Order: sequence, then structure tokens, then C-alpha cells
Amino acid sequence: MKSLCIKTDNELIHQFMDGDMASLETLILRHKDKLYTSILFLVKDKYLAEDIFQDVLIKIIDTLRIGRYTEEGKFLPWAMRIAHNLCVDHFRKVKRTPAIKTSDDRDIFEVLNFTEDGADVKMMKRQSHDRVRKMLDLLPEDQREVIILRHYAELSFKEIAALTNCSINTALGRMRYGLINLRKMMTEKNIAL
Repeated sequence: MKSLCIKTDNELIHQFMDGDMASLETLILRHKDKLYTSILFLVKDKYLAEDIFQDVLIKIIDTLRIGRYTEEGKFLPWAMRIAHNLCVDHFRKVKRTPAIKTSDDRDIFEVLNFTEDGADVKMMKRQSHDRVRKMLDLLPEDQREVIILRHYAELSFKEIAALTNCSINTALGRMRYGLINLRKMMTEKNIAL
């Protein structure tokens, strides 16, 4: 019998649907880094990304349990679509929620500090990773989204086009302009990675 690690996503899904929980764990471990990183780059908040990631897992598990998964052989793009949709839902909800302002017109959540930095926050991050993240944040959202989905989630341009509801040519154009803008920022700020 094949080890779970060398089974395809489809085989793991069918085994989970037959009651094998270890198959689901293997499937999630295989793709968790790509899913989480993509969510984090979209929402730019570690704790929010963790919450959305958990919601993605719940939605995946529920869909698999009731037998509604039909994306044969395309688990990661399907999971990425769920993650993307939950991020969009979050931003829609935030947009509808009125901001509470202090007397000096600052958002109350910017003033209050509810969390204490943990050991993981205090660990040093690679400088080049931070520079890339900061530059990505400066890009227009459509360009940033395509770069994240392509380089961090490793989706094809066809999958990106389907996920973002645009043509493949539009996705390619957004990638091209995003990379041009990143190069321009690196030149202007004299940044070497």
C-alpha cells in the first residue's frame, strides 16, 4: 500500500470520504503553507490570516464530508478559491462596519493594544523577505493579488484568471505591470535582494 505522502490529492480526498482522518491531515499539511501565505499577503494581518485559514479548513472539511467536492484533480485551486472568497467576504464585512474614532480622529483599534508580542513575533525575519513584502504592499491591489497567487500559491495564469474573474491576458498584464513596478521601486530605492 502506498504511503499517504505519495498519494495524489484525489486519492487522499477519497480516503477521507471513506473515513480515513489521516488522509485529510496529509492533504492539509501538503497545502497549508501556500494557502496560509496567500491569505496573509491578502489580509496583511497574522491573526486575521490564521482565523480565515481556519475558516477555509472548516469549509473544505464540510464540503468533503457532505460529498459536494467535484473539482477532480484540482484541489489546490479549489481551496485557493475558497480562501480568496473568504478574504473578499471579510473585506466586504469590514467595509460595512462603521469605524469607531477617538476625539483626535484615530481609529480606536489603532490606539488600543489588545495583544502582547509573542516569542514568534520577536524572532528576526529575513531582510529580503520584509523588503519584498513592503514593496508588494505598495503595488495596486490587482497587481499585488496576481503576483501573490502566481509566486506564493503557484497557481497558473488560467487558474488566476478564473479566481479573479478576468481574462488570462488581463492576468498576464497585471503580472507584467506588477513586476515592472517592483523593479522600478527597487531601482528608485536602490534595493538589492
